Amino acid sequence: RRRGARLMRCAARSIWACTSARASSAAGSRAGMVHEPVLVQSRALKHLFTVIRDEDTSPQAFAEHASRLMRLLAEEAIAMLPATKRTVITPCGEFEGEDLPDASSVCAVSVVRAGDSLLEAVRAVWPAVSVGKILIQRDEETALPRLFYCKLPPNIASKHVLLLDPMLATGGSAVKAVEELVGAGVAPDRIVFANVVACPEGIAALQNAFPAVRIVTCAVDEGLNEKKYIVPGLGDYGDRYFGTV
Repeated sequence: RRRGARLMRCAARSIWACTSARASSAAGSRAGMVHEPVLVQSRALKHLFTVIRDEDTSPQAFAEHASRLMRLLAEEAIAMLPATKRTVITPCGEFEGEDLPDASSVCAVSVVRAGDSLLEAVRAVWPAVSVGKILIQRDEETALPRLFYCKLPPNIASKHVLLLDPMLATGGSAVKAVEELVGAGVAPDRIVFANVVACPEGIAALQNAFPAVRIVTCAVDEGLNEKKYIVPGLGDYGDRYFGTV
């Protein structure tokens, strides 16, 4: 069993790790091509994950460290939006840079309730983006998702979407959320799904259903246990972040 766990960890790292969000976006520009998930690269993640994964961490400490981690994730997710090259003049020369889409063409959609924590991080760095909400709950008996509420801007079809949910476990909720966005007219290749912890099963489920959706995550864990929770994971993200444990 231990050897199997080690093999799964190695497979997750080798299959899903990607060091450049821009490279992933460019490589998957052809229709129908599956995008490799982008793994956020930062030395800060090790310490932040140590705190929020610890079952003895208080809700206050969890929220503080998770917020710091999600700020890194938010910036990476925003950087995955289509960019245009632009040269600027510095006080000492020229710099080859790029511009991201205007905030008016972007919508951040949270999967309530845990996704609201990540929405806070996105709006902290980009407060001008519009907001959508999707409430999906997992049936604890069947582990299948159920849609309860969806509120999106009327012009969502013309926007790029940052879909926000900290945990990608079975992938059912993510697939359901993307279905709602596509049903509202959003093209899958205009969706970036951002989450804190993913697992191979959830990534595969989302990619099989919507290969054009791009995924950015801070960690790819070993897999799911018999109750369909991520291992090692960090428990119920929403309960721990909002202090309802």
